[in-house]
Amino acid sequence: MRYRLVIFDWDGTLMDSAARIVACMQAAAHDIGWAPLSDAAVRDIIGLGLPEAIAKLCPDMSMEQRERLRERYAAHFVAAEREPMHFFDGVVSGMTRLRGESSLRLAVATGKSRRGLERIFTSTGSGEWFHTSRTADETLSKPHPRMLEELLVETRLAPEEALMVGDTEYDMEMARALGMDRVAVTYGVHARERLARSGPVLMADTFSVLMDWLYTAPKNDANDSVSGATRLRSEIS
Repeated sequence: MRYRLVIFDWDGTLMDSAARIVACMQAAAHDIGWAPLSDAAVRDIIGLGLPEAIAKLCPDMSMEQRERLRERYAAHFVAAEREPMHFFDGVVSGMTRLRGESSLRLAVATGKSRRGLERIFTSTGSGEWFHTSRTADETLSKPHPRMLEELLVETRLAPEEALMVGDTEYDMEMARALGMDRVAVTYGVHARERLARSGPVLMADTFSVLMDWLYTAPKNDANDSVSGATRLRSEIS
């Protein structure tokens, strides 16, 4: 395998959670008397840290209103966790296979909070897949590359030895800032055309396509195309 570290986004990449995030944010806005938030507007900010997401979603809010929205969103999301969320098709078998690779490290870089990520690790048993992780509340939010920089320092690897996998422009841009290869999964929240602008080495329509590519891409050229995926130049103007 070409890479020594594969870093995954969580929401929209591994877990099919976008609909719940949208519903909880809309409910929180209703709770505080804010104007209705469209599905598209909320989907656009998935992947950012919660404070940054709220600031982009509702730029005219006062700081007090933003804090109230944050509190209500968190309350709705925790309450909704009584109903389990599901991983995308192929994720459980794929991650289990990758975890069995002795020379490969696996990580998460997510806009979730540490408490939120640990809850989902515990409820799904998925924490054992990963060697390390970073959350937006313990470093800087995407698209700043700080969380990737910290993961590279921790694993003592260089950007060219790592791969970022995500479903948003924010994932792609933080990896591009470091010259790190990036794979865009197209089944998440951002449109294919938007993802393409960040120059991913692969656009995968399913998690299985990503897995096939990881195991077939030659070590000296991870840009070879495979069936079911679209290969792009590493930079697109």
